[in-house]
Amino acid sequence: MPYYRVVGEIPRKRHVQFRRPDGGLYAEELMGEEGFSSDSSLLYHRHLPTAIIKAEAVEPTTAAALTPNLPLSPRHFRTQDLPAGGDLVTGRGLLAGNADVRMSYAASETPSELYRNSMGDECVYIASGQVRFESTYGAIEAGEGDYVVIPTGTIHRWVPRGRVTAFAIEAAGHIRPPKRYLSKYGQFLEHAPYCERDLRTPQEPLTVEGEEVPVLVRTRGGLTRLVYRNHPFDVVGWDGCLYPYAFNINDFEPIVKRTHAPPPVHQTFEGPNFVICSFCPRPLDFHPDAVPIPYNHHNVDSDELMFYAGGDYTARKGSGIDVGSISLHPAGFTHGPQPGAVEAVIEAVRQGHTQTSELAVMVDTFRPLDLGPAGLSVEDPAYAWTWAR
Repeated sequence: MPYYRVVGEIPRKRHVQFRRPDGGLYAEELMGEEGFSSDSSLLYHRHLPTAIIKAEAVEPTTAAALTPNLPLSPRHFRTQDLPAGGDLVTGRGLLAGNADVRMSYAASETPSELYRNSMGDECVYIASGQVRFESTYGAIEAGEGDYVVIPTGTIHRWVPRGRVTAFAIEAAGHIRPPKRYLSKYGQFLEHAPYCERDLRTPQEPLTVEGEEVPVLVRTRGGLTRLVYRNHPFDVVGWDGCLYPYAFNINDFEPIVKRTHAPPPVHQTFEGPNFVICSFCPRPLDFHPDAVPIPYNHHNVDSDELMFYAGGDYTARKGSGIDVGSISLHPAGFTHGPQPGAVEAVIEAVRQGHTQTSELAVMVDTFRPLDLGPAGLSVEDPAYAWTWAR
């Protein structure tokens, strides 16, 4: 993270004695990236974070399998038709993925068990509903439009307040703000579309009593359920630059120009071989002869997956795309507005229309995306041919 935080009680210096009221020592846990060479935080536990009393392998499910996008085709998945069930971790239906990133969808009102993803960071977009995110760092209240970014190795759980739908992005590495938005020291620069004030972080420690507490752990080797002697939510304080945070898509300030701007102006985060973009309501392009709609484009080096989160998608009218849809436009395919959309938006501008209302989350990957079983189960088979109608 780009700035330092302190939550709860910590000693004046790192790695010195810090004693509990009963005279015993609090146990330090350093959460750090890239082998002590990048961002980290130091957490102080009441109990040993290393004390496990049981470990058991968890069998993988066939629902995690991916298949190549063959024959090569643009795809449309209707998440609205996916069944609700499970929780916001185990109930994720896999839409698409590759070795760098996996995208899933979940709809649930059930609290999740404690979970630790030790393969990479997660960015979970809350499409609807309200949920409490609880972790060793503390809690964050999240709701519709929030991205919740979770560092690798964070023990956490999701506690919905009613039904919640979420679009989950699981990386094989770390998810960060784009480097071009940051100074060489990590502060957001003035041209960035969001800044530190827009990020919401845990404000106080979260402590929970408990013994023999199971935690589902995902590693490169598979799934394991570890049973901890004491509840991992026993941190009395922490400090550092690595922690979970929430950022609401409505706090993204769109960058506009007189003619249509390409997707990099919408970039919000970056991960290993992929980027995450936010398409938010913004003024239409205002050059007198502008074509205020995306031009046909062929991303020769990337696949483009778009989650349509809200608003009106003028450029996609007639395609079947609606709120909750996922489109996948692979490299090797030229895509753009539906037939008639360019003329329609030019006429709308002539009649006084000045702003878009679309809201969408896009993931561009620099390696091909394979298809997940959840996506294929709700695919619109007619989508690929809608440009030829």
